[in-house]
Amino acid sequence: MSGGGGSRWRLWPGTLRSRLFLILFAGLAVAYGLSFSILFAERYMSAKAVMLGTLESDLSTSIAILDRLPTNERADWLDRLSRGSYRLVLGPGLPGVPDLSGRGAEIAQRIDEAAGKRFPIRVEAIPGDHMRLQGHLTLSDGSPLTIDVTPRGVMPLAKWLPYLFAAQMVLLIFCTWFAVRLAIRPLSALAAAANALDPAKPGSSLTEGGPSEVAHAARAFNAMRDRIAHYLEERVQILAAISHDLQTPITRMRLRADMADDSPEKDKLINDLREIERLVQDGIAYARSSHGNGEKNARIDLASFIDSIAYDYQDTGKAVSVAGIVRGTVLTKPYALRRVLTNFIDNALKFAGSAEIGVERSGEGHIVIAVKDNGPGIPKDKLQAAMQPFYRLETSRNRETGGTGLGLAISQQLAVSLGSEVRIYNRPGGGLVAEVTLP
Repeated sequence: MSGGGGSRWRLWPGTLRSRLFLILFAGLAVAYGLSFSILFAERYMSAKAVMLGTLESDLSTSIAILDRLPTNERADWLDRLSRGSYRLVLGPGLPGVPDLSGRGAEIAQRIDEAAGKRFPIRVEAIPGDHMRLQGHLTLSDGSPLTIDVTPRGVMPLAKWLPYLFAAQMVLLIFCTWFAVRLAIRPLSALAAAANALDPAKPGSSLTEGGPSEVAHAARAFNAMRDRIAHYLEERVQILAAISHDLQTPITRMRLRADMADDSPEKDKLINDLREIERLVQDGIAYARSSHGNGEKNARIDLASFIDSIAYDYQDTGKAVSVAGIVRGTVLTKPYALRRVLTNFIDNALKFAGSAEIGVERSGEGHIVIAVKDNGPGIPKDKLQAAMQPFYRLETSRNRETGGTGLGLAISQQLAVSLGSEVRIYNRPGGGLVAEVTLP
């Protein structure tokens, strides 16, 4: 059953644009065809009525004239009295068969009415490729007269009519396409805006112009976008408030723990407080990164900037190196960029033990700063989730190995304030690459 249903709808287009175009065009084409058929049928009936009326009146006159003419003069009047649809012939005519068709019976009736009751008439069909009738009657003096009728069809169409029909069909296709485009374009714009929706990034609102229905949908979408952004902002503000308020009790607990007697429990308590303090500091950093830190742009020398970061790690014995030669300057927020790169480096050191910083230019002329490591990398299906807040690839509860899960999320938020993009992907030979693209 399913196979039959699939084959039945195989020719049905898959896009809404194509379906609307097909429905509108088919409906308009059928309506236009019906109108054309009705006009053609009316033209045919009018032409037939005119032909039969003319046949009856002309034949009545022609038979009366021939009946009153002398026998020797009748031959001279045959051509004058004949018409395009019939011809008068003196004599018995050709042998035929009784005509039983509806059209032949109708023509025979008109010939009989034209001849009148004085001249009984017999109508027969002459075999052949075209419809041909002959009416046989006898004049008053006993002379046979044959009426050879070749019925005409409908009046021929004008030569320019097919071109007009083709022009009308082209106009019909264009109008249908334009109507479908006008109806689908707001829907395409709404779909594009929905795909590009990211409340964490600045973006332009959907245009609220056009028809009332389109404007209403655009206003509803913009309102939804603002509500989502407001909810996210509230969530970050709550996180920042809780993290900030926790600092005071944590400080008091640290002071009390430091004043306590030395014991294994004291050391465990101090370590727990340090983990809580680190989590609170990361929460505050994430909240600040989502709202920007108010830092102004400054032009920096990339070589000095990257070397200073690498030297800071090398001074503490960390394996951080710079690959290649770094040149050029960039206008950016130095503190925010440093925080992004240090988060990348910290992750590389945590999972791989070493990090390598490289700078290159993309095909569009953007500056790409990448931090590479030789660690285990991240499963492909978890690359997107790794950018989310509080997502930890290491599922243990040990903060030393798993961290708080905010490092990459903070980097992504800071990159938004820089007008940049953050991307992570696995290296072909093993390891992970975290890069930030500067405009």
